[in-house]
Amino acid sequence: MMDYTDRHYRYLMRLLCPRVLLYTEMVTAMALAHGDVERLLAFDKAEHPLVLQLGGSDPRLLAQATRIAAEYGYDAVNLNVGCPSPRVQEGRFGACLMAEPNLVVECIQAMQEASALPVTVKTRLGIGRAEVAELLYPLIEKLAAAKVNTFVIHARNAWLEGLSPKENRTVPPLNYDAVHQLQRDFPALSFVLNGGVQSLEDIVRLAPQFSGVMIGRAAYHDPYLIAKAERILYPTSIPLPNRTEVVRRYYHYASEQLANGSRLYPLLKPLLGLFLGEPKGRLWRRLLSGTRQENPKIILQALEQVTAT
Repeated sequence: MMDYTDRHYRYLMRLLCPRVLLYTEMVTAMALAHGDVERLLAFDKAEHPLVLQLGGSDPRLLAQATRIAAEYGYDAVNLNVGCPSPRVQEGRFGACLMAEPNLVVECIQAMQEASALPVTVKTRLGIGRAEVAELLYPLIEKLAAAKVNTFVIHARNAWLEGLSPKENRTVPPLNYDAVHQLQRDFPALSFVLNGGVQSLEDIVRLAPQFSGVMIGRAAYHDPYLIAKAERILYPTSIPLPNRTEVVRRYYHYASEQLANGSRLYPLLKPLLGLFLGEPKGRLWRRLLSGTRQENPKIILQALEQVTAT
């Protein structure tokens, strides 16, 4: 979800969903060591609870990144051991780390020693055509011994050769049964399901079967999907906000962000899917994606057009 779940998207999601756990896009430990930390990590306090997802394989840099995360007020950190992209492989992190469980443990222990923040792990079922028991079980056993108790499992293998990152999200077959088996074999641990969860029906059916479900691109393209699911799974939550209310509140946030130096298009991008499936959803998307101005009033002008009778 790099370049998608940025701080503006997360703020919009919090307007829609007061209780879901939000994750950042993956930030590399190397980038935090040598880049603009404020740009990479700053967030609005409304985004809590919020998890920083880290990428890396250098225990020292990951420990440093975890300390910084604690200073910024994140609620937890998550080590990505599941991303299959070639760029990530070149940096020796992501899914290729499944083949190096001892190094993953070393990284996790360094992160745990750096702060009191909970440290979780996101991973795949395996690499290539490896069986689940071949790589994942030894990894989980070692990490459980290192006191990691929460795992986000993308229920597919990662094919590190021959598939693009996009194809790696669809071509390797899903295997939810393997995640169910993990729950049976490691009953003291928490397993969050990821991968292939696309619809409201999927979320409502699958979430009670696991410790939770992680939704990626489906939540980005249809933000209201998660708002609806939250109200079903947590019926005591606040009522579902209407889109007009959400847009007006987001407009005030966008105006503040522009005043603080943000550009308009990154602020508009999270809004594009807000009217997905609605009668004038395509008009809304066209009005926002086609603008070249830096005036946040385009948000209210677009709202007026899509809500006009």
